[in-house]
Amino acid sequence: GKGETGLAIGNLVGSSIFNLLGVTGITALVRPIAVAPMLAHQDAVVMVGAGLLLMVFLFTGWRLSRLEGLVLFLGYAAYLVFLAARQGVLPI
Repeated sequence: GKGETGLAIGNLVGSSIFNLLGVTGITALVRPIAVAPMLAHQDAVVMVGAGLLLMVFLFTGWRLSRLEGLVLFLGYAAYLVFLAARQGVLPI
């Protein structure tokens, strides 16, 4: 319903931040995690870029339009193709 959009976006962003920082941090406290250089460089850039893009979209009225949703979805699909190609699953 109306007014629940902000709550949904807050839950999405909050759970993403918790999963990234909380779960990873707790796991690293229990046992150190080795991070591949490729992950630290390429994937971190993609993650920061996606987060910035989402913030730009949300600052235009705290509402995602269908076009903005499509852009985010297509970006995710492109990233999956990139990952598959990087792993050698797709011959690109």
